[in-house]
Amino acid sequence: MSSGLFALLDDVAALAKVAAAALDDAAAQATKAGAKAAGIVIDDAAVTPRYAVGFAAERELPIIGKIALGSLKNKLLFLLPAALVLSLVAPWAITPLLMAGGAYLCFEGFEKVYELVVPHAHHDEAAGEGGTNILDSKELENQKIAGAIKTDFILSAEIMAITLSGVTTSSFWMQALVLAVVGLGMTVLVYGVVALIVKADDAGVALSRSGILPVRLLGRGLVSGMPPFLKLLSAVGTAAMLWVGGGIIIHGLAGYGLAGIEHAIHDVAVMVGKVWPPLTGVLEWLTTAAASAVFGLIVGGLCLIGMHFIVEPILKARRGGGVKPTALPEKQTH
Repeated sequence: MSSGLFALLDDVAALAKVAAAALDDAAAQATKAGAKAAGIVIDDAAVTPRYAVGFAAERELPIIGKIALGSLKNKLLFLLPAALVLSLVAPWAITPLLMAGGAYLCFEGFEKVYELVVPHAHHDEAAGEGGTNILDSKELENQKIAGAIKTDFILSAEIMAITLSGVTTSSFWMQALVLAVVGLGMTVLVYGVVALIVKADDAGVALSRSGILPVRLLGRGLVSGMPPFLKLLSAVGTAAMLWVGGGIIIHGLAGYGLAGIEHAIHDVAVMVGKVWPPLTGVLEWLTTAAASAVFGLIVGGLCLIGMHFIVEPILKARRGGGVKPTALPEKQTH
């Protein structure tokens, strides 16, 4: 009896070790996949605070919470099952889909850069054409949340695709676990950071009323520092979209036998890395990222030209309104 009990305990211990090893493996793979998606995460964190702007302070966190819940549903209820089905049925489609997502990131990044060079006039989102379609605060809030969740779906799809591309050799259940861990972890990370950003100015106002001088100065620093910080975060997000999108396309082309660009960038990065041996790794990474961003900018420009001067006129012609655009359309805010 006792020997049977000890054997059972040994089996339970062995299963626990296997489960722990599997969890460790999943955590390691999730961390690696999450690092690859860092550029998209930065852009997501840079974009989302805009959706809480213009609302009362007590509505900011509830709005972010609803967007976060929508993001989690996007990842776990829609994108995760779709990614697993894709892995089982058409694994060959993962690379083309990744490259398509990379092209979208390049397109978005190029539009942001173009807007900096040639600013466009923005319309009031709370009003329709001519300012007659005025929305009440609840309708506007729901509209903002819905728009944020739609934007998040695209960014989340790219995150899940990048994650899936890194675990294609793993078992089905390991893929599911890694996708779930990345989806949950990225959502908590992004919207946790967004919540801190959104409430930082309120915290600064509260601290600035303190009777303690250092605390008061810290509060004033937060209040005055948030606008330039948000601009910096937006710039980093744009750069991240370009280098991640460009890098995805370059790597995808190499996978199809067109490795010339990837090899050329690698060779240049190695040469730059030799300039200062103590920082070889950093210099190589910066060179690779910069070259990928430049390539992404070129791809984004081509995508914008194709979209606005080829695709849109064709669609308008099919709808009976085939008027060619005379200028680039207004940038649509996330």
